[in-house]
Amino acid sequence: MAVATLTYVYADSTAVLGPLALRAEPGCYDLCRSHSQGLSAPRGWDVIRLPLDENQPTYSSDDLMALADAVRQAAGFSEEAPKRPASVVELARRGHLTLLTDADPAPGFHR
Repeated sequence: MAVATLTYVYADSTAVLGPLALRAEPGCYDLCRSHSQGLSAPRGWDVIRLPLDENQPTYSSDDLMALADAVRQAAGFSEEAPKRPASVVELARRGHLTLLTDADPAPGFHR
């Protein structure tokens, strides 16, 4: 779970690590506690570490899964995996990613 936000200030060769941002901004990266503590910057760069909000609540993976399930249920998603059309073939799988292809490509399409 993210606890800090990292922002790079390229013009000043500075990385700023501070409390978790309230909204997403381009060029900002949310980090978990472990990665924020082990952060290092490129040689010649400065790192500014602002105090983190220690009162920020922490959530377990069970809490987050319960929230995700509630969102899925409210959105009307079913528990079962969506059905693939018969023409779609699985080429490879790695972790949670699956590479699919159409077994019957459009005319004029070359693989």
